[in-house]
Amino acid sequence: MSASRIVQSARSVLGVSGLTEAEKANGVVAASGGNHAIAVAWAAQKLGVSAKITIPKAADPLRIEGCQASGAEVVLCEDIVEAFAVMEDSAAREGRVMMHPFEGCHMTLGSATCGAEFVAAHPEIDLFVVPVGGGGLISGMAAAIKLAKPDATVIGVETFGADSMYRGFATGAPVRLETISTIADSLASPLAMPYSFEVAQRYVDEIVRVEDDALLTAMRSYQDILRLTAEPACAAALAALCGPLRKRAEGRHVGIIACGSNISLSRYHALLDG
Repeated sequence: MSASRIVQSARSVLGVSGLTEAEKANGVVAASGGNHAIAVAWAAQKLGVSAKITIPKAADPLRIEGCQASGAEVVLCEDIVEAFAVMEDSAAREGRVMMHPFEGCHMTLGSATCGAEFVAAHPEIDLFVVPVGGGGLISGMAAAIKLAKPDATVIGVETFGADSMYRGFATGAPVRLETISTIADSLASPLAMPYSFEVAQRYVDEIVRVEDDALLTAMRSYQDILRLTAEPACAAALAALCGPLRKRAEGRHVGIIACGSNISLSRYHALLDG
């Protein structure tokens, strides 16, 4: 299991295990491009709780099958925007507890453990580059990093087609996007939300954006140099480091987060060979 899967699963177990007996009886619902969905389905199965997963129908079949293998009910949606709407509707109508993919203290706290371990393992790093979907990962990581190393720089990375956090930082408040357009489905959140946004705004120094083509280039670099099969979201930090952050990283000790290898070989090759 990758480090990102471990963090996702730990956060999901923490969230599901904290439910009351009545809430467990009603079950949980989660919207996701795939990684959070797999984690929630796995955690729910381990704790004997019913799980409904709303996921875009264009999601990698590997992720959909992963949810079904854990016994979750999977609802295929047109896109991630609809998946969030169906999740919210299911929670309201069925009484299911929303296991939000990024909003909530348990999500931020779970990610903070990753940030604390990163600093402990590599105290020399003074520039951290972290991919951003909805903000659950970077909010926790940035808080832990800054508490341990106040002078460190934490920079988030979004794609131009899913840049709700970037726009939120510019306006000073969470932003909801009407459309999403990116190959990085794990980062394709349609909105930023108050809790994770506030924590991120407090501890993150800046958000930069990259194009999808830069993700593909970084994916090839991972494969050619490190022999790592990275999904697009996994390549975001490297794409930023080789792109908009290249000059600023000179002379710095840099740490990047590579989060996500949940991609089928068919989709992987379709992206790189298409």
